[in-house]
Amino acid sequence: MSDATIPSSVGSAVAPAPAPRGARITAITSGKGGVGKTFLAANLAAALARRGERVLVLDADLGLANLDVVLNLYSRLTLHDVFTGRTPLEDAILPAPGGFSVLLAGSGLIEYSRMTPEVRDKLLDVVARVRPRFDRVLLDTGAGISDVVLFTVSLADEVLVVATPEPTSLADAYATVKVLASTQAARPMKLLVNQTQRSGEGRAVRAQLQQVVDRFVNSTVAAPVKLDLVGEVPQDAAVREAVQRRQLLLETIPGCAAALGVSAAAGKL
Repeated sequence: MSDATIPSSVGSAVAPAPAPRGARITAITSGKGGVGKTFLAANLAAALARRGERVLVLDADLGLANLDVVLNLYSRLTLHDVFTGRTPLEDAILPAPGGFSVLLAGSGLIEYSRMTPEVRDKLLDVVARVRPRFDRVLLDTGAGISDVVLFTVSLADEVLVVATPEPTSLADAYATVKVLASTQAARPMKLLVNQTQRSGEGRAVRAQLQQVVDRFVNSTVAAPVKLDLVGEVPQDAAVREAVQRRQLLLETIPGCAAALGVSAAAGKL
């Protein structure tokens, strides 16, 4: 048989299709507690779910979790039960109001106050197993820059820093950005400004933070940090109402200014 009659597929290996990468993982973090990080994580998840995405919120505040309180969910099954082998991972992933899924963590568990090798390996395993099942995984970290928070952030494709215009929040947000930039691999870093008082305040906060980062951080790291503002969420009485009801803002008062701000921010994640 001549070369001209040999089918082109014979004698040549067909490269297998690449395996799907799975979910895009976003670590939602903040330097300061009390800035609305967990509340925003839950409502961002609802907004993404409305766009047709399969979303999981993993409560990575391992020892002081409160995602269950925000969503008014009370499950006996948590990450602690998965880590200890008491329950399969599948049983601990729960449906949440808003059309997304959650993996809750426990509260008051001193063993998760430090990132031990055992906890690290178990968290790595959980993230690897949930990633193929969802389009988005939101890691709701604890506040601050503990080793638990830093390791959790290292598992993400991108970081969303939540801050408010208050000076203490901005100072802690800067400290968080500085530590992440100097200790971890470069990854997209985004900013969501909560509790703004006027339109455009988010841009002003981003400009202020970026100026300080340019001066004190970008001159010392190989990959300069550029903060990408995804949006601002205005101060809104509807937020307090939703928090007191333990309901999602996007379900309770979807047309309020804060809900619209969250939805717009979700579109830029």
